[in-house]
Amino acid sequence: MDVVLPCLDEAGALPGVLAGLPPGYRAIVVDNGSADGSPEVAASLGAKVVHEPRRGYGAAVHAGLEAATADIVCFADADGSLDLGDLPRLVAEVGRGADLAVGRRVPTGPGVWPWHARAGNVVLALLLRTRGLPVRDIAPLRAADRRALLGLDVTDRAFGYPLELLIKARRAGWQVREFDVRYGERAKGTKSKVSGSVRGTLRAVRDFGRVLAR
Repeated sequence: MDVVLPCLDEAGALPGVLAGLPPGYRAIVVDNGSADGSPEVAASLGAKVVHEPRRGYGAAVHAGLEAATADIVCFADADGSLDLGDLPRLVAEVGRGADLAVGRRVPTGPGVWPWHARAGNVVLALLLRTRGLPVRDIAPLRAADRRALLGLDVTDRAFGYPLELLIKARRAGWQVREFDVRYGERAKGTKSKVSGSVRGTLRAVRDFGRVLAR
């Protein structure tokens, strides 16, 4: 199984993230222009490293998808906030017939999920449910068939990628199943590009709005 991990200055998180991979899962770390030695750290720990010069979450995710070879591909953040031990449950659900298995973040403690990021997520999830998608999060942890995902032709290369993925999955009639997954603190020395600041959240909302307007 391949696990795509978009990465931008996550050197402090990568050792713990890669150590948490379930047996039989291969990490594909997609470096998106790190200046802290993240690619070297990932390579030294046995991960496959892909370099994506075009900045943007979606650009990194797509590069990882294209580099993957497994039938089922997983996606997660590389900041240490998600427990990759939850991946086998999502993969098993795809094996049982789901087209897309996604995680719904459940904070493991107070202060893990800043109010501005959580509020934005609530609004987006509500909009998705009005479009017929039974989800309460925007798929921070997910698993799907690689070829089917490529065929879905998700084009956003910024923060709007996961939202476009869910919308196109709905339009294609995909069966999407959501499960609670643990959401903890990021690794020390790293900062979220979205929830780490109000500015980052606003940038994400801008990208989400662009996708919703299509």
